[in-house]
Amino acid sequence: MAEINWRTINIDAYDPESCYNFDLRSLTPQVQPISTQDVQTLSGQIRQLMRSGQSEDALKGALENVPYGADDAGRAIHLSLITELLQSIRQADMTPLLQRLYSSPNGSETCDTLMKYLYKGMAQGTTGHTQTGQGGKILTPQATGFTQAGGRSFGGAEGGGQGMSVLLSWHEK
Repeated sequence: MAEINWRTINIDAYDPESCYNFDLRSLTPQVQPISTQDVQTLSGQIRQLMRSGQSEDALKGALENVPYGADDAGRAIHLSLITELLQSIRQADMTPLLQRLYSSPNGSETCDTLMKYLYKGMAQGTTGHTQTGQGGKILTPQATGFTQAGGRSFGGAEGGGQGMSVLLSWHEK
């Protein structure tokens, strides 16, 4: 008789109440697919709010309308938009804005979404990510590590790591 190593048998696979016998797809919500064009349209509307001086409304709109059903290009456009929004808000305005954002309806979920974008932005760092320029054109990193479009200075003393510095400042608040 062949010897069976009883220690290698996964007994959870035989239990009908086990997670191995549970369809995990039922835990994730079904999202509608969103085209990259729709994400670009939303980005244009949010940028218009930002240009008109309504940074708080722009940030709230971007965080409440996350394109979960978009492809990678659409998600990259939205990440770039949120990073641009965060960079446009002065450091002195961060804490009051976050307090108002948190105290608004669905505020904790909105702040959770902001944290997800902060972590996503920090994970991409300065290598291997794409940015979008005017008209939604995707900018690719050059061999030097810089993209085709330079970052804008918003009065801060940050150097080349301005984007990461802004994300870390928001994370601190």
